[in-house]
Amino acid sequence: MKKNKKNLFYGYLLTVIACCFANAVYALESDAQQPITIDSNTATYDDSTATSTYAGNVVCLQGSIRVNSDRLIVYLKNGEVEKLLFTGNPSRFKQTPNAGSEDIIGEALTGEYYPKDNLLIMIDNAIVKQGNATYASKLIQYDIKNSLVRAGEKSSDAKRVHVILKPKAK
Repeated sequence: MKKNKKNLFYGYLLTVIACCFANAVYALESDAQQPITIDSNTATYDDSTATSTYAGNVVCLQGSIRVNSDRLIVYLKNGEVEKLLFTGNPSRFKQTPNAGSEDIIGEALTGEYYPKDNLLIMIDNAIVKQGNATYASKLIQYDIKNSLVRAGEKSSDAKRVHVILKPKAK
């Protein structure tokens, strides 16, 4: 059984390495169907927990989605990526939601990305910007597929959301 997990990991690792050298450009609507590629200074796989840990100038790409962080942990379940947990001071992300539209950019100290759900959760000093709008909160959820930002926590009045809507330059 362990041999199968190791073979699966090496297959996954080879796919990541191969994708790092690919020059293909993907359609934005298909971000979720694109492979996840990771570059870092170090990589470790723990067979007992089915996790891969990447550290040092980590760059993670999936289609038009880009995350830069200091550390990334990839959680696998049945050989599929279930969750990516990234940390940094801060970690940063960028996505082009539609051809011709402005990029959505953001940062946070901690982030969780659920590729199957197209969900990015940013925690602690979270900021998301697009065009003239800026959202800042302790917690921001970004629905990548629908370009929908949710900030704040319903359970707490103490954790406020700060929004800035700037007028367009004339």
